[in-house]
Amino acid sequence: MDVLSYLRLVRRHWWIVLITVMVALGAAAGITVRTPAKYQGSVTFFVTTPSQGVTDAYQGSLFLQQRVKSYADLITSDRLAQRVVAESQLGLTADQVQRRISTTAETGTVLLKATFTDTDQTRALKATETLSAKFIELVQLVETPPDGTAPPVKVEVVSGPRVTTSPVSPQPVRNLVIGGLLGLLVGMALAVLRGVADVRMRDAAALQRVTGSPLLAEVPFESSAKTAPLIVAEAANSLRAEAVRKLRTNLRFVDVHEPARVIAVTSALQGEGKTTMACNTAIALAEAGWRVLLIDADLRRPKVADYLGLDGGLGLTDVLVGDIKVGDVVQRWGDKSLLVLPSGAAPPNPSELLGSKAMADLLVALRESADIVIIDTAPLLAVTDGVVVAVQADGALLITQHGRTSRSQVAAAARALQSVSVRLLGCVLNMAKVAKADAYQYEAYKVVVPPAGPSVPSDRAAVARRGGHAAAAGGDRTQELSRLSR
Repeated sequence: MDVLSYLRLVRRHWWIVLITVMVALGAAAGITVRTPAKYQGSVTFFVTTPSQGVTDAYQGSLFLQQRVKSYADLITSDRLAQRVVAESQLGLTADQVQRRISTTAETGTVLLKATFTDTDQTRALKATETLSAKFIELVQLVETPPDGTAPPVKVEVVSGPRVTTSPVSPQPVRNLVIGGLLGLLVGMALAVLRGVADVRMRDAAALQRVTGSPLLAEVPFESSAKTAPLIVAEAANSLRAEAVRKLRTNLRFVDVHEPARVIAVTSALQGEGKTTMACNTAIALAEAGWRVLLIDADLRRPKVADYLGLDGGLGLTDVLVGDIKVGDVVQRWGDKSLLVLPSGAAPPNPSELLGSKAMADLLVALRESADIVIIDTAPLLAVTDGVVVAVQADGALLITQHGRTSRSQVAAAARALQSVSVRLLGCVLNMAKVAKADAYQYEAYKVVVPPAGPSVPSDRAAVARRGGHAAAAGGDRTQELSRLSR
């Protein structure tokens, strides 16, 4: 994966980043509030030695710089801490005093800074003053030669002792900035990990790779589809309806040398929208003037009749067991050239019934009575019914819901079809997320009304008349289904 892919994962899981940043800021604020305020007393020493001439001054400077490093350890020693405790009543032990003392020595100089940090401002100042005096005494003591002559090093106070007027810790702004940055980094890492670990199908390119078949349509998610699943009335002008019409066009040209006239619509799992897609595809084909027959072959959970508002009491199962003729149960839907064969009564043996010779003979007969037959089948991974029907069709259309089905499940569904040599015509990514720019372009385009122009030329009128005659002829040929009963 490249950097752009990681950024897409972060953008997709932005809520993880937001929550992590908020938690980090809350933790930083909590730590800041609970941390007691601390004040810092400080004093700066200047270390010097008598010197004569430039050479002596240079050598003395090197000598003192080495001494300063040793004095830094001397300030934080337990010996000095014990002297401070003995001199002043701080209410602290020598170990506590030693832990509160810190030193800094500027490189290349003979300046040494000592600090004492405490929660009590007055005690910090008092401890710093005592530390200053006792440190000078200790240096004089350890640097005095055995013969009692003057020591070669002299320590003087050049700054302080003084104490800060405001607490040096905690620092709310710094803590919040650090907490926010840490939360941002951790949140981005979690977002990337979530995206990498997420095996659900979320993009069309991955769906094509997994199935090894072309993407025929990417149907966008619309909240209104739950209450109005069919692309009729107002939904006919939606972006979802346009995607179904694109699917209709692609189905016609998926293989011009061997067009599929009997298509099984299936999915890997239940609830991915295969029945809705089968109904809408049939409606879109009928709107284009095709004679379409929609069969509900999902005998375990039939939904076609409910979606289309038809009576599903009699249908496919009754025809297959020989109780009734197919022409008597096929129902016309609306004013289009769309006929529907409901599922009928629920049988005890759906797989055997769908794989019977009666089913094969029925599909052969129906193939000659319609331009295209759409069959809604059961999910592939739930039962074998879908594979049984797909084997008898010219090809299968695999419906996958965005963000619900995993890659392994889609791959297993494709393998189930390929294992029995079913021709996978293509796949459809259902309920996909569409970029706002694409949705805007469609909305902007569909409201354009062409200006009024002259009447239709005679040649276009002739084409329209020929189309009307063809539609009438198609309506006559739908009566062939009724003749199957004779």
